Amino acid sequence: MSFIRRPEENEYPPSGKIYVSQVDSDDVVQVLTEQIGVTATLLRSLGNEEAMTSYAPGKWTVKQVVGHMSDAERIFAYRVLRIARGDTTPLPGFEQNEYVPNAGSNERTLRDLLQEFATVRESTLTLVRGLPDEAWDRFGTASGSTVSVRGVVFMIAGHERHHHKLLQERYLKNSGG
Repeated sequence: MSFIRRPEENEYPPSGKIYVSQVDSDDVVQVLTEQIGVTATLLRSLGNEEAMTSYAPGKWTVKQVVGHMSDAERIFAYRVLRIARGDTTPLPGFEQNEYVPNAGSNERTLRDLLQEFATVRESTLTLVRGLPDEAWDRFGTASGSTVSVRGVVFMIAGHERHHHKLLQERYLKNSGG
């Protein structure tokens, strides 16, 4: 795998800019690798009771955020796979607010959810590291927008950073996390 450049703005939807802008390195594979333990380290000190909290009524719990991160990464990685393999079939979006309550994250332990996230990330990394160089430049359609493999991979890394910051700023600000 040769050097992977940052995606241009035409390689991800306008809604993806919030994620791509979170990635401050051009080495997205290294960022993805380093992130495996970042979320676990951030949340390691929380007990299951603390992980059932949300920062405001109607907002997700910490457990639901972690479950969402795994679900979203699986969907993004599936898009990477399909587009990298040259599949031009338009891929549907997903409604996160329908997924989260149906995931059952609050009934699981935080440790289990963090292990799942690490496993999903390892799977993503295996996929990404194995992509042929030319696959990074392939485009497809996901959620009604044109995206490149590169754009989606940067969105994966940025999605983790986005939620990491939200966890720090909104959930853990009073717990010393």
